[in-house]
Amino acid sequence: MLSGLTENLSALVARRFAAAKQSGALIFSPTEVTTILVSNIPFQLRHCPALAGKPVNNPAHNAEQRTVILKLDPFHDPPEDLLITQFPLSEPSHILVLNKFPVIPDHFIIATKAFKPQTDLLEKEDLLATFQCLKAWQKHDGPEGSKRLFAFFNSGEHSGASQPHRHLQFLPVERMTQAGDEQWKPLIDGNSSSAYGDFNYPNSFNLPFACYAVNLPGEPSADELHQSYIQLYRMAVRAAQGIAGPQSKNADPKSLKTEGPSVISYNLSMTTTRMVICPRRSESTWIPIDSKDQNKSREVGLIRLNGTILAGTLMVKVEAEWNALRNQPRILESALKTIGFPDPDLRS
Repeated sequence: MLSGLTENLSALVARRFAAAKQSGALIFSPTEVTTILVSNIPFQLRHCPALAGKPVNNPAHNAEQRTVILKLDPFHDPPEDLLITQFPLSEPSHILVLNKFPVIPDHFIIATKAFKPQTDLLEKEDLLATFQCLKAWQKHDGPEGSKRLFAFFNSGEHSGASQPHRHLQFLPVERMTQAGDEQWKPLIDGNSSSAYGDFNYPNSFNLPFACYAVNLPGEPSADELHQSYIQLYRMAVRAAQGIAGPQSKNADPKSLKTEGPSVISYNLSMTTTRMVICPRRSESTWIPIDSKDQNKSREVGLIRLNGTILAGTLMVKVEAEWNALRNQPRILESALKTIGFPDPDLRS
């Protein structure tokens, strides 16, 4: 699909990002970054006060809402300054577009050309196009392994999804890494507590929340990618159904449909070697903050998390939250347990 590109994907995105930043088409917000340990897992914490005033979008839940939001859809006829490319060149099914409010350089998005719901299950073509972008990013003139992409997908009202039009997001790992920080690496790559499994079949990732991973073959077909995705999705549904409530619709995981609306909210992440899923119980959670900061805003202490948690990174916009998480990393472990589900196989 990406064979029509006339330059390396990483070079193309970097060039378009620099031009859009200079023209004002996108607004880049720098962040303070530190690494904290959560159950011996390094999490990258980012503080971006510049985005504190950015409104929180919520996906549409009915046809009337979708009609209204379609007029504001950033992926429907995106501005030329933000559009990177569309493919296949003959009859495009997907577009690549820059994130308008990035906090990490070269943050970009793959979206369906025509509107498709973010709450529906991903199709084979979505997964293959995403994987092709992941592979294409690694083809460049620099040292082998020096460029990698992390892809993530937010689906459902509790996932942190901000747009109803189907899209996955890409973050360059080399742009996330901080000089001198040898401790952090993307969570999807594994850690000391999850290294026991080879993940050649879907397996628990052994985190404070239910999370499942599977390794991918070197050159997977669309069918193979979709099979891995559906296997992980079924495990996520099983975990979500372990807690009574409206989150899941009590469907038998083995009889779940492989297309149409998802029965749970979840985050999915991908690299060229692995796919990971995390069922979500809540988009946000309250964390304790210093009493002197509690009256500054009604939402101080309310943190929202999306699929970037599967990279081992999260962002806060308020200094009180930044200070609380830096000074008491156990708060994050509690938050992660709140927004996800316990693993049924690890419960006592």
